Amino acid sequence: MSMVRTRNLHPGINLGSTDPETHRAAEGIVFGFWLFLMADLVIFGALFATYAAMSVQGIAQGPTPADVFDLGSAFLETMLLLGSSFAFGFATLEMKYRANVSRLHLWLAVAGLLGAAFVAMELRDYYIMATVHGATPSTSGFLSAYYLLTGTHVAHVTAGLVWMLVMMVQISVFGVSGAVKLRLLRLGLFWHMLDVVWVGIFTFVYLFGVVS
Repeated sequence: MSMVRTRNLHPGINLGSTDPETHRAAEGIVFGFWLFLMADLVIFGALFATYAAMSVQGIAQGPTPADVFDLGSAFLETMLLLGSSFAFGFATLEMKYRANVSRLHLWLAVAGLLGAAFVAMELRDYYIMATVHGATPSTSGFLSAYYLLTGTHVAHVTAGLVWMLVMMVQISVFGVSGAVKLRLLRLGLFWHMLDVVWVGIFTFVYLFGVVS
């Protein structure tokens, strides 16, 4: 049995062996989305730098990171987001190899539910920090930077969940067409990028904050 060899046109999953036409169309579209993601990462980089400065110099008389962070909750949130990304990976493989609408909906639903649970837990942490510890954004520069960094990430995850819901509707209406595949490829890159950012937050903000 001969195997069709296709050139990888961009980093990430390629559709050359199953959908050559969409594979070719993805080259410019996915490359452009990589540029968008890099610009988004510059924003997160600036927020990380601000937090680094404020976590050392901006605590004032307010609580320290060790006083307000719940490492167990942050770890569970990490597992939820990683699990969501894992489920989205299965959705991408389903899109590439079988394109079964029901299975694709199932994996996207699992990814969305895990992502929604992550957002709910993060909002719960904000509530506990504000009501139990009195740690609001106006308490200190450190907390302002913390809420801005993690809040920006939560806003991105929420936008990704809305995008995921829209894609589920489009799959129901249009099926797994070439245009839908291209949108799912971009959504996948966005979703996995948020995992990378969160791992940085968990390591740099939570782990470093609790042990320092």
